[in-house]
Amino acid sequence: MSTTLVLFVILGFFTALFLISWFSSRNSDSETFFTGNRQSPWYLVAFGMIGATISGVTFISVPGEVGNSAWSYFQFILGNFVGYWIIALVLLPLYYKRNLVSIYTYLDQRFGLRSYKTGSFFFILSQTIGASFRLYLVAGVLQISFFDALGVPFWVTVLTTITLIWLYTFKAGIKTVVWTDTLQTLFILVSVIVTIVVVLNQLDMGFGEMVATIGNHPYSKVFDWDWQSGTNFFKQFIAGIGITIVMTGLDQNMMQKNLTCKNQKEAQKNLFWFSFSFVATNLLFLGLGVLLYYYAEQMGISIPERSDDLFPLLAIKYFGTAVGVTFLLGITAAAYSSADSALTALTTAFCIDFLKVDPKLPSTEKTRIKVHITFSFIMFLVIVLFRIINDESVVNSVFTAAGYTYGPLLGLFTFGILTKRSTRDRYVPYISVLSPVLCYIISSNSERWLGGYQFGFELLLLNGFLVFMGLWAFSKKKD
Repeated sequence: MSTTLVLFVILGFFTALFLISWFSSRNSDSETFFTGNRQSPWYLVAFGMIGATISGVTFISVPGEVGNSAWSYFQFILGNFVGYWIIALVLLPLYYKRNLVSIYTYLDQRFGLRSYKTGSFFFILSQTIGASFRLYLVAGVLQISFFDALGVPFWVTVLTTITLIWLYTFKAGIKTVVWTDTLQTLFILVSVIVTIVVVLNQLDMGFGEMVATIGNHPYSKVFDWDWQSGTNFFKQFIAGIGITIVMTGLDQNMMQKNLTCKNQKEAQKNLFWFSFSFVATNLLFLGLGVLLYYYAEQMGISIPERSDDLFPLLAIKYFGTAVGVTFLLGITAAAYSSADSALTALTTAFCIDFLKVDPKLPSTEKTRIKVHITFSFIMFLVIVLFRIINDESVVNSVFTAAGYTYGPLLGLFTFGILTKRSTRDRYVPYISVLSPVLCYIISSNSERWLGGYQFGFELLLLNGFLVFMGLWAFSKKKD
């Protein structure tokens, strides 16, 4: 694609976002940033959440990963589906009953101040690293495809990117995010569908033939029953449930959108419909992955060493301008849908949990803007640091380590909901730090200690279990 075309695509994308920001921020007040005044239509939130759950990493990685592990990822998706229903039936009623803005306020009400601060701190740490990592990967793609040709340094690309996010979210916050997520989801789905249509046209293949080709391809194998494998069905399915509960139900980033619905019933309806849409969307990505490998085989195209490079390579070099443009829109939309909501959630968590601001007071606005700017700058520094390290294995390790910090959240909330016991609040920070360390040690030595067993996503469940048992050891029956 020409540099001029890429420029127009990016400018058009941000023009649309700023128009939505202007529309959604009219008549906004201090509370709008944090809760959207609890006026979001449930169907808008449900559709937008598709884009919010598909980061730039997922957009690129899922189709490419098909060549490594076939459709085993779908086992994880089935677990996600169950997890969303648990969130709708268990966690949403809890949050709405207590009228929470930050979901970690529950930990204060249930255990005490130190548990509350610990839960919020782990979210802020995980979300800062995770959101920065995802934006770093996509910024790298934009740098190679566009900004390098203009001689723009990487740090300028990142600074511009984060500044634009701040500008269209600083006024109405989560209300704007709910609306922009809708547009970004549309771009993601259009990108996948257009790519599939172009592949079918180039292969002279009809819809029925496509279904048969995908179904008969060896890369469409779903189930893995080998108990030692990291992609074993039970590991993937149970981990899918656990990770969904933690990274959606216990994540301020995702739940803040659900809590903008008018009431509990509409928020639940949103999650029920979203769960079906989520499964269908991932089937699209997995089906696209098989088609990409099949196309490369038929055309004699060499498969890149890194599976993540397959989709970008074919979209930009082989599928023509239409797919190139929609691919660029799709990956940009996936990145920004993840980053803008993360920045809003980080600002909300710090303001509510650490600064104790009242969202209803007009005086909160100055504090909130300062915090919003601070987290924007922190994300910028983390991304630039990743670039300076310039070691993919190290950066991935940092991202993986951030995932360990969701385990304490799982343990804290599970203990609070499933038991009537009160724990000794002063020990909670120590338990929450020790558990991820133990998990790392166990995971590093599992093959040697457990007869070849390899941990996958289910390591999160072990992490949560260790925290749960630690809380139990320092607990007593409530009076």
